[in-house]
Amino acid sequence: MAGRIRDDDIAEVREKARIDDVVSEYVTLKRAGGGSLKGLCPFHDEKTPSFNVNPARQFWHCFGCGEGGDVISFLMKVDGLTFTETVERLAEKVGVTLRREDGDDEPVRPRGPARARLVEANKVAQEFYAEQLASADAVVARQFLHQRGFDQAAAEMFGVGFAPRDGEALLRHLRGRRISDEESVAAGLVALGRSHYDRFRGRLVWPIREANGDTIGFGARRIFDDDRIEAKYLNTSETALYKKSQVLYGIDLARTAMKDSQQAVVVEGYTDVMACHLAGVRTAVASCGTAFGTDHAKVLRRFMGDHDSAGGEVIFTFDGDSAGQKAAMKVLESDQVFASQTYVAVAPEGMDPCELRIEQGDEAVRELVARRQPLYRFALDNILSRHDLDRADGRVDALRDAAGLVASIRDKTKVESFSRELSHMVGLDLDEVRSEVRRAASRPARTEEPRRQARAGEQPAAPEQPARPPLPSLSDPRFMIERELLKLVIQHPAGVGRTTTHVTTDDFTHPTFQGVWAAVAAAGGPASAGDDPGWANRVRTSATDPAVVAAITELGVEPVRGTSDPNPTFAVAYVYRLQELTTARRIADVKARLQRTNPVDDALEYNRMFGELVMLEQHRRKLREGAVGGQA
Repeated sequence: MAGRIRDDDIAEVREKARIDDVVSEYVTLKRAGGGSLKGLCPFHDEKTPSFNVNPARQFWHCFGCGEGGDVISFLMKVDGLTFTETVERLAEKVGVTLRREDGDDEPVRPRGPARARLVEANKVAQEFYAEQLASADAVVARQFLHQRGFDQAAAEMFGVGFAPRDGEALLRHLRGRRISDEESVAAGLVALGRSHYDRFRGRLVWPIREANGDTIGFGARRIFDDDRIEAKYLNTSETALYKKSQVLYGIDLARTAMKDSQQAVVVEGYTDVMACHLAGVRTAVASCGTAFGTDHAKVLRRFMGDHDSAGGEVIFTFDGDSAGQKAAMKVLESDQVFASQTYVAVAPEGMDPCELRIEQGDEAVRELVARRQPLYRFALDNILSRHDLDRADGRVDALRDAAGLVASIRDKTKVESFSRELSHMVGLDLDEVRSEVRRAASRPARTEEPRRQARAGEQPAAPEQPARPPLPSLSDPRFMIERELLKLVIQHPAGVGRTTTHVTTDDFTHPTFQGVWAAVAAAGGPASAGDDPGWANRVRTSATDPAVVAAITELGVEPVRGTSDPNPTFAVAYVYRLQELTTARRIADVKARLQRTNPVDDALEYNRMFGELVMLEQHRRKLREGAVGGQA
């Protein structure tokens, strides 16, 4: 709508929008005396709360970063909105009708639909999906929930729904509710290829909500065997509402319990969150389509009131397999973000909370959380498991790796007890362990000074990010097979057809090529492309990482080696060669485990791995023969 919002309407919005109500949707506030409230600033990283809100004066100010203002400036900054968007959003919230007069209220800039319209589109979609769960076509979806112990009441509690297999069912519904195609696309609900089509088709869907209950995106699980998209889970792409690095599934249900208990339980999936809440663990949340990271940790800190270490707990649940171990070690990298103590809970036999609830009931889920162990202890076991402690050099290497972990423990009163435990675990003299821990503590570390300052309540002058090794070149000969196959997939999908049915992201070793394949899968896979001239662009728009987008463009123009008109026989040779390399990596992993296993003490496990190695070698020979046949 053209025209400037009237000043008296803006003043009415400022008066009616209580700043403590608005801010508390983002920051856990506590009484600070003198009528003020205090919490952790959402605009900079801090451990000691310096963010103050004065409800009587309707102002906020952070004494740490110096930012401050009124309710409008807070929302503009926290959600990245313009002045007009913010006033419109608050007016809708407090029931103020805005009137406009001639004149521009702000510089005109290109932008998509208003935030309120995107929220409305997601709300309509969630209601539609929930209704569809009762349809005849959703039998498989209901069976999936039933098999995991979730009844209709549980589905309603979490808003679970079903996306019809008809590729335009939601699109038609949104149009019928006066949601434009532009708004549907901007909300991540509809995609545009040759024409508009539903982003999620034939999948069980979970609404992903903000802390205030607004639905901002969806997670969708594959439930049909003939689903052309192989990815087990699909999530809403990045939108103006949905930022996966800052979103936690279940935060709308967990926020109050987090604040009251100063506890957060981080699980790995949607069904795990459901299982925990239904079992009485009401502080459970999960990241959505990405690993738990520093931004997620900041969200938890705000809602937990993570001001100091007195009593606060962040508990991570992981599968006991290698992927779970890797995830735990990644979390350890951001452990210093929390003032609260961090723990790990691993269910027996590697079960996740959902499986544990099915097998042993609600009490077992509560017991899982109660049996938590310190994250550092879990990480120590992980580090030592990488070394052969039966060899003298293995014990020395294990000590060197573990000493750095022991030296980095925040509670320095526990360093001695961990040193004693490490001495026992590696079988080395305690004095030798103490010396190595002291050497590890004296080594310069890029992140130690900012951490020390943060613990002392100081403001680091220039926080540094951990250095990341640069990615290898996409043209590196090591990735030639991956590169050539992806060129075929993007440039000649009809020639590739269904030859890539069994290819997954695990077959690619370069992170960027993994991202390209994920975009291919999100676009429907090569078999869905046919002769569609817009296929390459479809793949490109499915990617969000700029490096992946650039790689897709590059792969789409570089000539394919060896032929100008590839057919399925030519393509399958590359598929065989790619999977042969994957099998070779698995063989190397099994051989390494065999070397660390005692064939006498662990004869059963040793023989099992040896049998696995024989099968893998046979499989590799078949793949090699297939690759040669395809080339011929």
